[in-house]
Amino acid sequence: MKRIFIAIAVIVCTQDMSAQLFSKERVRNLQNYDKPRLNWGYTLGFNTYDFNFDYKATPDGEEPLLTNDVEVARSIGFNVGLLGNLRINDYLDLRLEPQVSFVRRDLTFTGPDFDENQRFREVTSTYVHIPLLLKVSTKRLNNFKPFIVGGVSTSINLSSNESNPDDNSVGQFRTKTNTNYFELGFGIDFYLFYFKFSPSIRGVFAMTDELVADNDPNSPYTSAIDKMSSRGVFINFTFQ
Repeated sequence: MKRIFIAIAVIVCTQDMSAQLFSKERVRNLQNYDKPRLNWGYTLGFNTYDFNFDYKATPDGEEPLLTNDVEVARSIGFNVGLLGNLRINDYLDLRLEPQVSFVRRDLTFTGPDFDENQRFREVTSTYVHIPLLLKVSTKRLNNFKPFIVGGVSTSINLSSNESNPDDNSVGQFRTKTNTNYFELGFGIDFYLFYFKFSPSIRGVFAMTDELVADNDPNSPYTSAIDKMSSRGVFINFTFQ
C-alpha cells in the first residue's frame, strides 16, 4: 500500500511539473518579478579547481624534456555569496556576484629530484571572488527561462602566503594574492510560487600567473614553470 501511494504521488508531481513547464494552459508564478530595475538574492554552491602549468621552453624554442612535472588532484569545495542584478531589458541583465570560495588542491611533484616525502604539497585557498557578468536570457517559457552568462572577475586569495619568506625548501608552496579571470556558463531560471530558483554551471579561467617562484632560481619545484593559472568549475544555486 505504501508503494502504491508513493507511485501515485510521483505521478501527480510529474504531471504537475509537466503542466507547469510545457502545457499551453498553465499558471504563471511571479509574473512581475523581473520588472523592477534592481533585484537581490544569494548564492550557494560547489566548486572544483585545478592548476594549469605552462613550462619554460629551451633557448632554441623547443619544449623541454621534463624530468620534473606536477600532478594536480582536485577536491570539492563550496562557496557562498550575494547577488545584485541590474535589469537592462527583458533579455539582458548585469550581475555582480561577490562570494567567498573555499578551495583545496593537492600537488604531487614527480621526477628524480624529489624524495618520497618531498613530493606532496597541499594548497588550500580562501578566495574573495568578485565577478561582473552579463546574463543573456531567452524569452520566458511558462515558469522557466534558460540563460547564458559570461564576464570577468577578480579574486583575493586570503591564504596565498605571497609575502611569506619561506618557500618549498621548507615545505611552503606560495601563490599570488590577486588573480583575474574570465567566466562563461549557462543555467535556468525557475519561477516557483514564492521565489525564483536558478541552478547554473560556470567555468572560471585565470588570465594571470599565480605562481610565486622559490628563492632559489634553480629550485626543482618552480624553476621549470613559466606560468601557473587556476581553472575552476562552479555549480551555483541562486535564490532571489
